[in-house]
Amino acid sequence: MTAAWVGAKPSLGAGRPLRILILGGTRFIGVYMTELALRRGHIVTLFNRGETNPQLFPKVEKLRGDRDGQLDALRGRKWDVVIDDSGFVPRHVSLAAQLLAPNVRQYLFVSSVSVYASFATAPDEDSPVGKLADESIEKVDENTYGPLKSLCEQAAEAALPGRVTVLRPGYIVGPNDNSDRFTYWPARAARGGEMLAPDGPGDAIQFVDVRDLARFTLDVLEHNVAGTFNVVSPPGRFTMGDLLSASISCANALAKPSAPPRAVWVPVEFMQQHNVVLASDMPIWNAPTGADAAFAKVNVARALQAGLTIRAIKDTVCDTLVWHLGRPAPERLALKAGIDPMREHEVLVAWHAAAVRAPA
Repeated sequence: MTAAWVGAKPSLGAGRPLRILILGGTRFIGVYMTELALRRGHIVTLFNRGETNPQLFPKVEKLRGDRDGQLDALRGRKWDVVIDDSGFVPRHVSLAAQLLAPNVRQYLFVSSVSVYASFATAPDEDSPVGKLADESIEKVDENTYGPLKSLCEQAAEAALPGRVTVLRPGYIVGPNDNSDRFTYWPARAARGGEMLAPDGPGDAIQFVDVRDLARFTLDVLEHNVAGTFNVVSPPGRFTMGDLLSASISCANALAKPSAPPRAVWVPVEFMQQHNVVLASDMPIWNAPTGADAAFAKVNVARALQAGLTIRAIKDTVCDTLVWHLGRPAPERLALKAGIDPMREHEVLVAWHAAAVRAPA
């Protein structure tokens, strides 16, 4: 599916408010999309099970149900646009999209760059997507997540041909992201001392601040833009060195650790020899070689042309750290991503010892 960005971009919020149905809306990206839609004067309805953060948005209409067939609350209702930020199983997307198709103008599905079959070279929106041998599988795991998202995209397009907008973000980061993949780095800097860092500061990374994703979402809806867009920072915009530099700067300003944080860049081979699990212990970063050599080189030219803007990395890092420092202690002390502090210390000790033994 190709982009349909047509004509000059009018001022945001032009015309009457949109009636927006959000399938989800109370967890991370859905919260930011709901908040921004309300700030822009749109009329929002949330459809979910009412189990996650039900106290949010007390003045917003809330319809209760379940994507797995309990959709009666949506029958006979009309909205201008739908934001589907909670679709992971194509059958669920198909059920909702087919029911809503006669009564909505546009369906926006939040997918993922994980749909691509390969990252050996930089993918764009027309690159091949991953396939499942058995497309009836509904278990979402690290092997099925991407192909299932691709099938979800296809299910939406089948129900509303030509009226679907697909957004494929990479890592979605920022305040309230409790996956801790990005949060780990400013949080680690806030503890102070030597920080184990992967490979070298020049390695590229890609991500999108959740607030930039929300803004782009509302922009394309307000301008009735259909098509598929990779939504992530431009390749080469940010590096691991940028991330750690911003994390250290923000930590010194906000957390004031007793021992100044300092990055110690350690080669991948050494970390692997010492059982560092790169994917989880060194989050956000991907090795710039091998099968994932282009994971941080995803082409975003189409989204940039359509108005995607990416904020400064320091803004994202500092705002994330402010949020992290205000979390309950159990969450601050038991991050879901990043190397265990004891393991990190052991690897750094081994690295320094190896450096001492190395010939001059």
